[in-house]
Amino acid sequence: MKKILLYDTTLRDGTQGEKINFTAEDKLKIAKKLDELGIHYIEGGWPGSTKKDTAFFEKAREERFINSRLVAFASTRRASIEAESDRHLNAIIQTGVSTGTIFGKSWDLHVEKVFGIGLSDNIDMIADSVAYLKANNLEVIYDAEHFFDGYRENPDYALKTIETAATAGAQAIVLCDTNGGTLPHEVESAVGRVCDFIEKSSNQPVIIGIHTHNDTGMAVANSITAVRSGATMVQGTINGYGERCGNADLTSIIPILKLKMGYDCISDENLARLRSISLFVSEIANMTPLNARPFVGKSAFAHKAGVHVNAIMKEPRAYEHMDPLLVGNKRRVLVSDLGGKSNMEYRAREFGISLDGDGTDSSAVITEIKRLENEGFQFDMADASFKILMEKLSGQFKAGFELDSFRVTVEKDRDRPCRSNAIIKIRVDGGVEEITAAEGTGPVSALDNALRKALNNVYANVLDPVHLVDFKVRVLDGREGTAARVRVLIESRDENNVWSTIGVSEDIIEASWQALADSVQFKLDNAGKVNGNKA
Repeated sequence: MKKILLYDTTLRDGTQGEKINFTAEDKLKIAKKLDELGIHYIEGGWPGSTKKDTAFFEKAREERFINSRLVAFASTRRASIEAESDRHLNAIIQTGVSTGTIFGKSWDLHVEKVFGIGLSDNIDMIADSVAYLKANNLEVIYDAEHFFDGYRENPDYALKTIETAATAGAQAIVLCDTNGGTLPHEVESAVGRVCDFIEKSSNQPVIIGIHTHNDTGMAVANSITAVRSGATMVQGTINGYGERCGNADLTSIIPILKLKMGYDCISDENLARLRSISLFVSEIANMTPLNARPFVGKSAFAHKAGVHVNAIMKEPRAYEHMDPLLVGNKRRVLVSDLGGKSNMEYRAREFGISLDGDGTDSSAVITEIKRLENEGFQFDMADASFKILMEKLSGQFKAGFELDSFRVTVEKDRDRPCRSNAIIKIRVDGGVEEITAAEGTGPVSALDNALRKALNNVYANVLDPVHLVDFKVRVLDGREGTAARVRVLIESRDENNVWSTIGVSEDIIEASWQALADSVQFKLDNAGKVNGNKA
């Protein structure tokens, strides 16, 4: 079985994505998770460029990586100095890592018009830099930046640059589609030729790798094509994070290589951790998880049409290309006005809700859902609210709390930002009254803080791990102006789960309260707090 080496650059190339910024501590947490996943190479950053990356490598010295090699990154030496004097190359050596990756130019346009040097000078820079790291006992991976653009315009020179790196001792040559504009058929042709060329020109075995960007939406396809054409190392990032449109997404590449193509790249046990790793990295990056992300997204195995659901209840393969459990995901059946009894009964079993065998409860739930969706609710987007609704309609709902009243005030002074305060009165534990007040950065924030304060008195801080992932407001019919009905969707998460809730009203605060209350009720239920099991 052909073995493929996985090279993760989330901590370096991924941080070049818009709105993504990791601290040294964040990077160390992610690196440990990647090690657990079984990634072969983890590119930790560019130690000579930022203090943060230098700090990361200092912290990493104290850690033991079981499955992964930690890699430090830099460029080839500058044109005006010797390799021994280049601070970036020396920074790689000073990290104490056993593998260094350096990038150099393969496109004559960059050499002559961006660097402003001769083509032979660039060749010397590549040779000297690789040789210097090799002389310091490092495994060297050479990233041929802009290789495909260079190969398209001047193939002889592009091949000369990678031949130089291989001759100088690089163990791996990685072909980079830095601009992300190459198409799969071009990758196939170029990688195939490179593999033949290096095999004939190098006196030692050299790994050929691929590094792609997603500017044409082809990053994953180009990576897979490169593997089929002979590449045995694939670079990418978790969730495809990266500059512009991102890098090749390892959460898609890994299951494709292993499950679809049969390559040896990761163990079955580690593959089942893929979704959790995706969520972990999105949490550290403070990025909302993409529901439609293949394999690991919340919607990757979601079914809405009644015909589909009826089929998968009999044979999942009818509408699923693989078992979602293999990547740590799960099948989801959505309920809306498009679904029928099959959807309802499947979700009831999934939630552990008992419905009447004669279908009476199912029909009642369907009727109520259609009525509510006509008012603006959308339960295929709010699983937690749907579970609560099913429990209420079937007489199985057990409230963690009941609202008596709340009051929200917003105060605005001329030269100061708005201040919000909320007072809330709820009943818990069979009628015990709790009244609390809290401030917030807005009326919904104040309500959230007041509710948490009241419930934490009873449920021993069970809500502490819960925080907001996303908050969306949608005007359902703008013709009513400021009196229009609005839909509020809240996505919440704790250490292990992500759940969505919904509220609809002409009053945005009331709609927000509905979604917020459902979110908290769902958490209390999951934590086993609604059956008298209080801490």
